[in-house]
Amino acid sequence: MTIEEIIQYLQENASDKYKQNVIKLGIPAEDAIGVATPALRKFAKQLPKDKDFLLQLWETGYHECKMLTILALKPKDCTNEDIIALMNGVHSWDLCDLLCKTIVIKKNFDEYIRQWITSDQLYQKRAAFTLIANTSTHAKLSINEISSYLQLIQQYADDERLLVKKAASWALRELGKVSLESKSLCIEMAEELQVDSSKAKQWIAKDALKELKTLVKTEGRSRLISNKSKMGQQVSQ
Repeated sequence: MTIEEIIQYLQENASDKYKQNVIKLGIPAEDAIGVATPALRKFAKQLPKDKDFLLQLWETGYHECKMLTILALKPKDCTNEDIIALMNGVHSWDLCDLLCKTIVIKKNFDEYIRQWITSDQLYQKRAAFTLIANTSTHAKLSINEISSYLQLIQQYADDERLLVKKAASWALRELGKVSLESKSLCIEMAEELQVDSSKAKQWIAKDALKELKTLVKTEGRSRLISNKSKMGQQVSQ
């Protein structure tokens, strides 16, 4: 399979409706083909797993080709230089999140969190909070580790960009789902942010508290869930 054959396949399976959706993410029309994510996930399984080939696919610049690269790459094959190069080529929030939860979270994620959370670059900053959100499902975090990440959220969440605020709220909510103790810590942190002078921190707190305050422990599940979910409602009854 060649790069040209991949692009041809994507073009043959594209829809203008989905392309318009991709463009709404802020992706230039010339970089969008218009193939839905479920179809990309299925097609990615057929691609060669050679890293050099996949990185060449990334360099085509097409949004869908970049998603295929991330889906097909083996995390163990990716060096630090590869990850930095991929992050520098991210141009949308969905690509950012996919890279984080598919590849970076399976590497030394804490290193990238602490490196990117101080960045002014939009997608690096979002990536840091996205990784924090994903740590709670990919690693067994201690209360001390959760507290450390909460301190990072408090320190670096003063960012008015919506994509950053949403990721910071996501991180706060996901950390709160680890245990009843972590829920209490996250609510306490959110309430501190709520009275901060920063409008961004206030927004994050308000958004996160909507879910944090609904979290309950259910039998047979290690993580907390919302009492608004079907299973959570049974606990509330």
